Amino acid sequence: MNSTPSFYTPHPAKVSPFGCVSIIGMAAAGKTTIGRELSTLLGWPQVDTDHLIESTYGANLQSIAVSMSKDAFLDLEGAVISGINLRRAVVSTGGSAVYRQTAMQKLHSLGPVIYISVPLPVIMERIARKPDRGMAMAPGQTVEDLYNERTKLYEAAADFIVKGGNSPAEEYAHTIAGWLDRER
Repeated sequence: MNSTPSFYTPHPAKVSPFGCVSIIGMAAAGKTTIGRELSTLLGWPQVDTDHLIESTYGANLQSIAVSMSKDAFLDLEGAVISGINLRRAVVSTGGSAVYRQTAMQKLHSLGPVIYISVPLPVIMERIARKPDRGMAMAPGQTVEDLYNERTKLYEAAADFIVKGGNSPAEEYAHTIAGWLDRER
């Protein structure tokens, strides 16, 4: 059964007509899928920072993540995000982008940051369907550990939070677009 996404605005943000919209959240939260739908609604291109990292290194994200320490990967991700120079784009980030202050400052300088908050059981089920998903994890760390650690960081960084997990991506995109319209 689909339910309408709920949302709240911890930090009201005015949206510049030349700015970007960045999406943060856990791996498997639907950031890329929702970002794709939002980019269609806005008529803007979508940029996925995980794909930027993959194209920089010529390898898939999981291979890159396992070839480095967690901190080295987080530094790499932060540097890639800090180096983007975009206008009128939807930016879907990797789940670990929130760990580097420089990355979050860059995203906020581009425009509002949207957190897609999805319950842990939904995240676990989605990850189980795609276990080769690239994730920055320390040895011995679990997805539940990451979820609990990151939730506070996502909430603190967000200008707008969409809660859900079961609705179609299009509904989340419409919720975000409606908020953007109100913030202009």
